[in-house]
Amino acid sequence: MDDGSKVYDVAVVGGGPAGLSAAIALAEAGANAALIARRAPYGDNRTTALLGGSVDFLEELGVWPRCADKAAALTTMRLVDDTGRLIRAPEVRFSSGEIGLEAFGQNIENRTLVAALEERAAEFPNLARLDDEAETVAPQESAVAITARNGTSLSARLVVGADGRHSLCREAAGIGEVRRELKQSALTFNISHTRSHKNISTEFHTPEGPCVFVPLPGERCSVVWVASPKEAERLIALGDEELSEAAERHSHSILGRVKVEAGRNLFPLAIERPAQFARRRIVLVGEAAHVIPPIGAQGLNLGLRDAADIADIVRDKIAAGDDPGGADALLRYDFKRRPDVLSRTFAIDLANRSLLSDFLPMQSLRAAGMHLIGAIGPLRRLAMHEGLAPSWRTRRGAGQAIKETPAGRSAEPAPRSQA
Repeated sequence: MDDGSKVYDVAVVGGGPAGLSAAIALAEAGANAALIARRAPYGDNRTTALLGGSVDFLEELGVWPRCADKAAALTTMRLVDDTGRLIRAPEVRFSSGEIGLEAFGQNIENRTLVAALEERAAEFPNLARLDDEAETVAPQESAVAITARNGTSLSARLVVGADGRHSLCREAAGIGEVRRELKQSALTFNISHTRSHKNISTEFHTPEGPCVFVPLPGERCSVVWVASPKEAERLIALGDEELSEAAERHSHSILGRVKVEAGRNLFPLAIERPAQFARRRIVLVGEAAHVIPPIGAQGLNLGLRDAADIADIVRDKIAAGDDPGGADALLRYDFKRRPDVLSRTFAIDLANRSLLSDFLPMQSLRAAGMHLIGAIGPLRRLAMHEGLAPSWRTRRGAGQAIKETPAGRSAEPAPRSQA
């Protein structure tokens, strides 16, 4: 790795869940790949609800069997209007069995998922690891030069920027971003409780945002509590007993007695998206490519679709003897990711705005929409399918990679190469 003259097919910068998944998928695709990221235990106890094809994708990568026993199935999604307003939406329940699934997905602690990803990444002989952070990323005509903080350098024909919100790779590519701060913050923590969650994820809608209780293994749940910044600061400053009581009240005691576990996180919410998803031999994945509120469990699921799509493109390019970082590959990646990211961002933003709005006609429309979804089976099933993944994407199956025609339509699945 210390020979700057060596040129890799692909280098991944960033070792979060999206970056690790991309590195594994690219190595499995046959790329001579490098991963530039520090090996470090995941720093907090946040969780991710892996929906739709995300579990299938991790299964394909040989990651999911390493952590499946530490995840909780999500079989029912329950939405409850807890605004206390005159015009309120009816409660809506989504059942995975109604669309032929055993579960919508699995909820897992991020540190458990990252440990499984790290373990799998270490098994690929064609995935070199630089245990450091990138200091400079310099796109050139035929490759991108990367220098780590310890002075080690390497080059790659394609760089996958998985380096988060303040992405060095995005800056190096000259990609601007659109950012909008939301007047909301999210408090996250885990709880134990005395009543079974029955694998039901319950989302209470309040005038300040949603508060969702998502099942974890055993009698435990992860909590994402969206509130105004002032209220969120008040909540995180509470003692364990006080916060436990507040969470129990907020859940209307559906989980019985609640006890807050150690570890809390608070972060301001924003919506961010880049002007482009690829430029100058650099593609963006994960939070380098999209930042959205923790509503509808879309964040990492989008990041895993980023990883799957760039791996499919690189596989095709290498098989054809083409440049994986050439203009055609970058255009194809932007074409595939743009509608997915923009549609998810729009839907989440619209749902959030409609919940926060004091405008009575907007509240009426929201209540009517929820009533129709709850009452009309085909509409409810459509909402469930679209919530898992965009309808234009064919669901990935184990051992398959989905190919798309230039028009974006699904074609026959191509067999995946084995690691």
